[in-house]
Amino acid sequence: MSFGQGGSSQQWDPWKPNSQQPWNGGGSAGGSPDWAALADASEARAKRRRLLFIGGGALAAVAIGTAVAVAVVSAGGSNQASPGTESALPGVSDLPSATGTVPSFEPTSAPPPLDPKDFVASAQKDKAPLSPDILFPGTQLTMGDTVYKKGPTADTKDCASAAKSTLPKVLTDNRCTRLIRVTYSRDGVAVTVGVAVFATEAQATKAKQQADAKSIVKSLSGGGVKDFCVGAVCRSTTNAYGRYAYFTLAGFTSGKDVTEKDKAVFRTGDDLQEFTYRQIRRRGEAQASAAAAG
Repeated sequence: MSFGQGGSSQQWDPWKPNSQQPWNGGGSAGGSPDWAALADASEARAKRRRLLFIGGGALAAVAIGTAVAVAVVSAGGSNQASPGTESALPGVSDLPSATGTVPSFEPTSAPPPLDPKDFVASAQKDKAPLSPDILFPGTQLTMGDTVYKKGPTADTKDCASAAKSTLPKVLTDNRCTRLIRVTYSRDGVAVTVGVAVFATEAQATKAKQQADAKSIVKSLSGGGVKDFCVGAVCRSTTNAYGRYAYFTLAGFTSGKDVTEKDKAVFRTGDDLQEFTYRQIRRRGEAQASAAAAG
């Protein structure tokens, strides 16, 4: 078998599979490899790899740029819903601004309740009708388990005429405009309540302060109630609320003097004093409710 120059007609191709490289390098006598040719072939292969790498990178960059361009075009397109769809995403101009003004709401609270006393503190506000039967309605009074029978009533603008001892002067000095009286009785004990009306709360308060142990209203008898507290010792009280000063005089219808041991008399006077206070306050409450509703 010969390995000379003419032993094979096949040419070596560095890019062709199964091709063989000649060892004689164009017929060199020593049969040693052609190192120059090998170097050139290696450089050609490296150059081709670099070209392929650069070309692939360029293609990838083009693909990414296309995808970004498509995304940008899609985001900038119309935001109208296509036929048959229920809704579409809002455009940028439709979105609420993060810097927009936040709505504020005033705190709500119920108005303070009206004070009933304000409506009975002066004649300017205290406009509701007033009479003995309005202030002391019905024919009897029940306080707890005790029932008192209502007796005669009286109403006068001459306050001093319905008072005794030191009370007439007190009422006159403070300009009392009206004095209403009513009597209740039970088991031989009777009590007369006198309600003095003034223009202002200050006048009523001053009248209460000026009254002393001898400042009493005249007892009111009649209608089945015998005379009482005429020349006998009786128990009296004095108080005020709003523009009203109110007094009680309790004693025995038999004319007997009242002592500290007569608890029934004390209780009768206390019950009527409490009831009178409640009635004046209810008068203020009714007018306060009407004002709030109006």
